[in-house]
Amino acid sequence: MAQIVKRACRYRFYPTPEQASELARTFGCVRLVYNKALEERSRAYALKGRRVSHAESSALLTAWKREEELAFLNGVSCVPLQQALRHLQAAFANFFAKRAQYPAFKSRKKSRASAEYTRSAFRWRDGRLTLAKMDAPLDIVWSRPLPEGAEPSTVTVSRDAAGRWFVSLLVEEMIRSLAPMGDVVGVDVGITSLVALSRPIDDLTDEDGRVANPRHERADRRRLAKAQRSLAREAVGSANRAKARLKVARVYARIADRRRDFLHKPTTSLVRETQAVVIEDLAVRNMVKNHSLARAISDASWRELRSMLAYKTAWYGRELVVIDRWFPSSRLCSACGTLAEAMPLNVRTWECACGAVHDRDANAARNILAAGLAER
Repeated sequence: MAQIVKRACRYRFYPTPEQASELARTFGCVRLVYNKALEERSRAYALKGRRVSHAESSALLTAWKREEELAFLNGVSCVPLQQALRHLQAAFANFFAKRAQYPAFKSRKKSRASAEYTRSAFRWRDGRLTLAKMDAPLDIVWSRPLPEGAEPSTVTVSRDAAGRWFVSLLVEEMIRSLAPMGDVVGVDVGITSLVALSRPIDDLTDEDGRVANPRHERADRRRLAKAQRSLAREAVGSANRAKARLKVARVYARIADRRRDFLHKPTTSLVRETQAVVIEDLAVRNMVKNHSLARAISDASWRELRSMLAYKTAWYGRELVVIDRWFPSSRLCSACGTLAEAMPLNVRTWECACGAVHDRDANAARNILAAGLAER
């Protein structure tokens, strides 16, 4: 069985000074239009209790372009500006549907600098991408090929805090489901081990069914601390402070890149080797409020792990089973079903009244598997 999925392929590119200047202006205009539209919508709702439609926001954009002080909006492609209004519309739709918080204003320093181009605002010929308002194609580093015969429908250009430029091409790809298997595995995420499985998997886990936690942030903690100390010594607003801030951002980018690359490996192996994966519905946002564990939990990146499992199982015809976050997987004896009264985090092994001695993580993985099988 095969299905067509929309997939974003992200590549790094190196703009010319002219392209970088044009994109920087576009990013600024996108941020301005988004913030002004959000301000108008908020004012209308606060004063009159009225919701502003996307069509009304689009008409406001046309009016803003006619104002003398905003005439510079005509100097960039109109498509990214319209896409900013569509993103704002989606943000309000999610807010009113109670799927997200109220939309926030975009900050020049904290928000991601990006612009989205639809098919009418870029040219794709012979594997070369040229954006609107530009004469030359982008110098893209093709780290991997696009799916055969794929043509991008949407292009998103961004610049991260480390000053790196990226282009994301949204394409349609035909993905064939993997051959069905009878295996189901329970996954318990942790800090000591990144994951503990209900059974070992060759080339993925050790003999106890564990995947070691690489602790990428801890490995670069000394380098990060040195860069942050240098940043703290520089005068606010100085050029040296901007350089020091860039060094800090590069350390963070290195950590994030290594973490993401590592997470792809166990999630891909799990999807290839099992028919269904059972995990817990952890409330990571609440768990990081524990200041003793927040740094380690964030470094483990459980949320990104689950996100990868979700889309990979959907792509390849596998199943992701999520059990209730309140299920006592660690305190339940997988041998007799007895529930222990308490289980502090420092208890890594424990003995049940039935005589079974459990490793905390391995026992939790077996219980998660049993709960998932009961829900299937």
